Amino acid sequence: MNSDQIKVGVDRAPNRSLLYALGLTEEELNRPLIGVVSSYNEIVPGHMHLDKIAEAVKAGVRAAGGTPILFPAIAVCDGIAMGHIGMKYSLVTRDLIADSTEAMAIAHQFDGLVMVPNCDKNVPGLLMAAARINVPTIFCSGGPMLAGRLPDGRRTCLSHMFEAVGAYHADKLDEEGVQKYVENACPSCGSCSGMYTANSMNCLTEAIGMALPGNGTIPAPYSARIRYAKKAGMQIMELVKKNIRPSDIMTAAAFHNAETVDMALGCSTNTMLHLPAIAHEAHVELNLDMTNEISAKTPNLCHLAPAGDTFMEDLDAAGGVYAVMKELTKADLLDTSVMTVTGRTMGENLASARNIDPEVIRPIDDPYMKTGGIAVLKGN
Repeated sequence: MNSDQIKVGVDRAPNRSLLYALGLTEEELNRPLIGVVSSYNEIVPGHMHLDKIAEAVKAGVRAAGGTPILFPAIAVCDGIAMGHIGMKYSLVTRDLIADSTEAMAIAHQFDGLVMVPNCDKNVPGLLMAAARINVPTIFCSGGPMLAGRLPDGRRTCLSHMFEAVGAYHADKLDEEGVQKYVENACPSCGSCSGMYTANSMNCLTEAIGMALPGNGTIPAPYSARIRYAKKAGMQIMELVKKNIRPSDIMTAAAFHNAETVDMALGCSTNTMLHLPAIAHEAHVELNLDMTNEISAKTPNLCHLAPAGDTFMEDLDAAGGVYAVMKELTKADLLDTSVMTVTGRTMGENLASARNIDPEVIRPIDDPYMKTGGIAVLKGN
């Protein structure tokens, strides 16, 4: 085990004394040490509940015979940082997160890692770290926020908030109307309820193979999210046992699958910032020309907010990311031979997936568009 470097033999007695200072028992030290990287804080709505998610992960690790050890990662809320100097600090946190997580994991020689992120730069930052560190790793996001509901019954979300401000300045909505959006647009913990960057990256983490099914779509307030976290904690022990590492999963084929799913879901354009950066850490090249090639042959199957009037909870109820991927396999658009954190191939994972709601996930032969949700333009 990696952790033998800090706990085994007379020469490591000083290190071991410090582990004893943590209150760890000999029995706990004899088990694999699993780092649980939690982005919990009290300023990001997508992260305000991650203390509970991380505790559920730890329970799963213990149930499967490991010793979980928590350490933090920072996170910025892009929505709160928007419109002022704070936005200059958002993207740089991605690399701060990657660097600090790499430092913690290698300095303390963890045998495996469970990443517990949720928001825009936090998810890609931890994926970058996972590729660098290359010990068995699984992701367990905090899940999406529920859609809001206005007093007149219409469902709403964060992007409608910005539209409400525009309507106010155009004299189409009064201040009382704006306040109704303020009070209802973001009704729960979790990453904002549309297919914005956070949910896009959590869904693509599934598509790459670094998370169990449901990572991107199970709503944050649901008890199913706690059960999911326990399963992720248990599954990391299987990955450690089988020595399945990010380098076995984060291959060129896996990234091409992720870009294909990106086009089908209609993900955030910010994925064009993050996927190449993550791939670079995994020694895979993704360039924008490849993106257009994939987009040209991939139909767009989903129109979640802000593109349409469906939300992440609807995608989850329709079968989630795997249901979208199952549709894509009907046109041979995915490499299903790739390894995933389930310990099985993507093809084996998708065997039982099905599209429950063709209004939310269009069938492959009846897409919203025949090409993908993103196109890369050149010129000036």
